[in-house]
Amino acid sequence: MITSATQQGMMVLWMCVFLPVLSASQRSEPMFSVVTGTMLPPDYDNNPTQLNYGVAVTDVDDDGELEMFVAGYNGPNLVLKYDKQNKRLVNIAVDNRSSPFYALRDRQGNAIGVTACDIDGDGREEIYVLNTNNAFSGRATYSDKLFKFRNGRFEDLLNDDINEHRDVANRMAGRSVACVDRKGTGRYAIYIANYASGNVAPHALIEMDEAASDLSKGVIALSNVADQAGVNKFTGGRGVVVGPIINQYLSDVFCDNEYGPNFLFKNNGDGTFTDVAQQAGVEDPMQHGRGVTLADFNRDGKMDIVYGNWNGPHRLYLQLGSSRKHRFKDIASQKFSMPSPVRTVIAADFDNDNELEVFFNNIAYRGSSSNRLFRVSRREHGDPQIEELNVGEAAEPEGRGTGAAVTDFDGDGRLDLLVSHGESAAQPLSIYKVNQGSRNSWLRVIPRTQFGAYARGAKVVVYTKRSGPHTRVIDGGSGYLCEMEPVAHFGLGKDTATNVEVYWPDGKSIARPLEASEINTVLEILYPTGDEEEETPEIEIECGNGFALNENGRCTDEDECTQFPSVCPTDRPVCTNTYGSYKCRANKRCSQGFEPNDDGSACVAQVAYFGGTQSSGVRRWSGLSLWPLSLSLLPGLSSHLQTGLL
Repeated sequence: MITSATQQGMMVLWMCVFLPVLSASQRSEPMFSVVTGTMLPPDYDNNPTQLNYGVAVTDVDDDGELEMFVAGYNGPNLVLKYDKQNKRLVNIAVDNRSSPFYALRDRQGNAIGVTACDIDGDGREEIYVLNTNNAFSGRATYSDKLFKFRNGRFEDLLNDDINEHRDVANRMAGRSVACVDRKGTGRYAIYIANYASGNVAPHALIEMDEAASDLSKGVIALSNVADQAGVNKFTGGRGVVVGPIINQYLSDVFCDNEYGPNFLFKNNGDGTFTDVAQQAGVEDPMQHGRGVTLADFNRDGKMDIVYGNWNGPHRLYLQLGSSRKHRFKDIASQKFSMPSPVRTVIAADFDNDNELEVFFNNIAYRGSSSNRLFRVSRREHGDPQIEELNVGEAAEPEGRGTGAAVTDFDGDGRLDLLVSHGESAAQPLSIYKVNQGSRNSWLRVIPRTQFGAYARGAKVVVYTKRSGPHTRVIDGGSGYLCEMEPVAHFGLGKDTATNVEVYWPDGKSIARPLEASEINTVLEILYPTGDEEEETPEIEIECGNGFALNENGRCTDEDECTQFPSVCPTDRPVCTNTYGSYKCRANKRCSQGFEPNDDGSACVAQVAYFGGTQSSGVRRWSGLSLWPLSLSLLPGLSSHLQTGLL
């Protein structure tokens, strides 16, 4: 029994631990300032006060500029375009049946998730909208929409006669959606994280059936290939993110789930997937995932996974070394992992200082809950350093946050942040500008597919003189219910970028040097044709310390341990090659089932990083966890466990 005195003691302890942290973050310069009043003032046509959810960034009107598609739940979907002359956002999906964007409004649908990609190879992205219509799990009463620009306007492909009986309309309650080029063809499939009820509503994977389609006549037949691909799992689906996570260039899929373990689907190279979440140590079965994204926090060329758990410990899974086992470990600090009613999670370099930040968008759930911001900085011989920053006016303690996305609206090289709200209260959208980093350099890279569309899932690496390689993945769906811009955004700080490499999901690649005039610009890179990707550029590429140029003009890691056998001191003689560097450790011998830690000072259990064992973050907050429950019980229990269903 917890006494009143015990409760008071616990409160004092909490204040001692966390109040200094909060005051320290308040002393730093605020990152964001609100500009909603000038860029998107609330009004009925452009920023109505309604329930909104997911946000996707794509070129809706095909003019070469990016727009934001906002999923409206009890109101119309919005398409926000930046008006350069008036320096504000306007909704181009107007309430006018003669508008080519009218169908996108879809006033009858209760939209929550949205993603965009080129499914038919015509060079223009289609837009998939997930509707729930008040269904928490299982079957829904209204189908999803897959909008294609055809006949001078957007039309719903799922409503075509050819698709009516092909099991693709997805009248299921789902959450996030994402785009995956599973075979590297440049034609994308839509991954749908449905929320199952018993044996109803498995995850789905919708793509064009090329044999049954006739593109010359505008006929696009769709098929659900989830069973064939091996992803038709029954679970409480929540977040989805796509990219070369454990493959070098093939697109893998990570799903964080509710009332069940997460999935890490490794692309087998033939269009099928194998779930390796348990072996990788990212199952996290006792938590309830929400927003998720990918980033390379320690600049080792491998994708790390960061996501938020609903009122549970948030995770920052760092991918380990060059092990063939593809293991991850949770390096989230206590402040970073602190439970919150989290929704979207975004990793980006907001202030262009050459380091990544992580933005947690929370929903005011049973009280205030501010958004939070952390900087994750690479360290040469250790795990990245995690530091909480002052999020500024983007804190929104009373905001009913449901989604968020970033892009550079005005072309100043700094990312702008849009936050959507809804679920428990109707609120307008919010827009935030970054206060810091105006003098820092930057580079934005847009790779294209063989059809000219945005190459979602492609990997972009920029090499710099001082800080080495920086890796980004072109987003095909992340955050929570959202999809970020199809641009690799690099903050350079005061560093100099020397060359760029792009790897497409089919394995094709290009490497080219960067001219000084290309810094602080947007650089488009076309898909290589013929043997173009094998040619060595005429201008010499600078790879930076720890890397060397191979015969194909690619920067490859130098193995200092092999080249310089005596590089390590006598007290730490064991050399381990790392990406762009090396580590030295003591020659510690361990018993079976154990292995040396990073510096060789102690033996640690091998199962500490994989095999489903709880990480330190789980143990730290285990009192807030719930044991996974049968999916058949979810609808009945959901109303008791949470009021924010989606």
